[in-house]
Amino acid sequence: MATRQRLSLPSYRVTLKANPADDDDHGRDLKACHQRCADRTLRVLEKNGSIFIKLGQHLSSMNYLLPLEWTRTFIPLQDKCPVSSYGAIEEMFLEDTGAPIASYFDDFDHDPIGAASLAQVHLATMKDTGARVAVKVQHPALKEWVPLDLALTRFTFAALKYFFPEYDLEWLSNEMAYSLPQELDFALEGRNALVTKRHFNQIKGCPLVVPDVHWGQKRILVMDYIAGHRIDDLKYLDSNKIDRDEVSAALAHIFNEMIFGDTPLHCDPHGGNIAIRYNQSGQTHNFDIVLYDHGLYRQIPVKMRRDYAKLWLAVIDADERGMRKYAREVAGISDEQFPLFASAITGRDYRAVTKSVVSTRSDEEKEIISGAMGEGMLQQLVQLLVSPAHGPAAVD
Repeated sequence: MATRQRLSLPSYRVTLKANPADDDDHGRDLKACHQRCADRTLRVLEKNGSIFIKLGQHLSSMNYLLPLEWTRTFIPLQDKCPVSSYGAIEEMFLEDTGAPIASYFDDFDHDPIGAASLAQVHLATMKDTGARVAVKVQHPALKEWVPLDLALTRFTFAALKYFFPEYDLEWLSNEMAYSLPQELDFALEGRNALVTKRHFNQIKGCPLVVPDVHWGQKRILVMDYIAGHRIDDLKYLDSNKIDRDEVSAALAHIFNEMIFGDTPLHCDPHGGNIAIRYNQSGQTHNFDIVLYDHGLYRQIPVKMRRDYAKLWLAVIDADERGMRKYAREVAGISDEQFPLFASAITGRDYRAVTKSVVSTRSDEEKEIISGAMGEGMLQQLVQLLVSPAHGPAAVD
């Protein structure tokens, strides 16, 4: 991986030092450079597998920070992951449980129905109940390779920081070192899933479905099998007359409950972990939203939840004084950093935020934001993220 990244660095050096005839030429050259380097990195992440797939999934969701060419290129990693052999899974069952797979299941499909960066899922039938279940099993090789992969990730981001100090993403490798042990503990994931299931079952009309957990160990988790389609499968939504606006509103309500309510926050809601299915008998909707992968949660302190809510109320009310106060409370944002922070969380020009965030974005404002990104706003955002006072790992 480090070798491939060394091939990308010269591309950026050449592109950034070039003297194109005009700004349009420079923009096209830079976009082409982004795409070349993203394509190279994608091949490396796919080849190395393991936590590098997880890294690519994180990067694919960072469209607020990284160029579109990078985030768009990494989207396939949300669904395209390595597969461990049935033989390796059988050996892991014996090692972890002391018994073969056949002791637990009447049948166990050898081919997984899905594979992710850390695990894969097999369909099976429980021996004692006959229930059709999804068995999530960790890739056996992770036990040996994760420590080395984490070290390589730290080295890669340290090298990126050395050559491009303005793009300090070491916080991402630190975050992975913190979160991976939790994601690799499937017994913990089972407990997280049950906590979320119990909480949302009490909310009348909520379409969220969390598969029930039968049993779990550190590398094996047995759950109800609940299938669904990707949340962005518009053809499926339209063919089943599922209203897109209703789906969007339901997702907002679910995650707002996690952010502002009194239940832990699911911290990995990418496209591969959310599904939708038609449900004609739903209480308030004709669909269910299925939430998978409950390995990584954060319990947000009550004070932070309240301050964060007050921050957004201040944004809606264009209350600059309130925005500054709660930005400082939530993320340690100073008055000097506030204009950048306000633009980052709203996608609006700071002056528009202090007047009315719901106002229509003018062509002039679009040009201002676009120009700011080209004049160093992106680098400033990276520097804002790596500050110890308000880095991503600060929310625990």
